[in-house]
Amino acid sequence: EVRLVQSGGGMVQPGGSLRLSCVASGFIFSDYDMSWVRQAPGKGPEWVSAIRSGGGSTYYKDSVKGRFTISRDNAKNTVSLQMNGLQLEDTALYYCARGWGIPLRRYWGQGTQVTVSS
Repeated sequence: EVRLVQSGGGMVQPGGSLRLSCVASGFIFSDYDMSWVRQAPGKGPEWVSAIRSGGGSTYYKDSVKGRFTISRDNAKNTVSLQMNGLQLEDTALYYCARGWGIPLRRYWGQGTQVTVSS
């Protein structure tokens, strides 16, 4: 069974920083690309960032480039998203997900709220 357990998130003011982490189990983590997906209220899911299985290549949505950094530790089955310079429009539920792109929901974590508010 694929299990993705997230931590981090919270509420910050514009310009602040947060770090999201996700611990994977139930599959060979180092064999899979990993993504972060977010969903704001009333909107569809957005593919925010992704990292290849070996960590050698990454993807960032244009609006987060230069502010967010994805990383992974295959020895610890962990993928993280460091978010700096947070903006109001970054407010959403954030999910780690197995795969490159937006996979089926069964391959998403439980979600963690990120709220950017002044």
